[in-house]
Amino acid sequence: MIITTTPNVEGRKIREYRGIVFGEVISGVDFIKDFAAGLTNFFGGRSQSYEGELIRAREDALRELEKRASALGCNAVVGVDVDYEVLGQGGNMLMVTASGTGVVLE
Repeated sequence: MIITTTPNVEGRKIREYRGIVFGEVISGVDFIKDFAAGLTNFFGGRSQSYEGELIRAREDALRELEKRASALGCNAVVGVDVDYEVLGQGGNMLMVTASGTGVVLE
């Protein structure tokens, strides 16, 4: 499956539009990651634990997007956008949403 942020796929014609598809992931950040990130914040530098969680959540959202597009009979998703949001009372939940238009390419 082709997944792209562009509105089309170079050299391929869109034969059919199947609708907007989404992939959503809500991921909790546990105490250990929170503690490690707090130390990084205090001493400076990059938070490997948060970066790893962000990468996993984004990849999961894109896999979910692909699964839903495939269920619609699509062989590509164009115009993909990925959004990030912090949720929860203490801001300890990360929501990643990927959306795009499911299409059938020739």
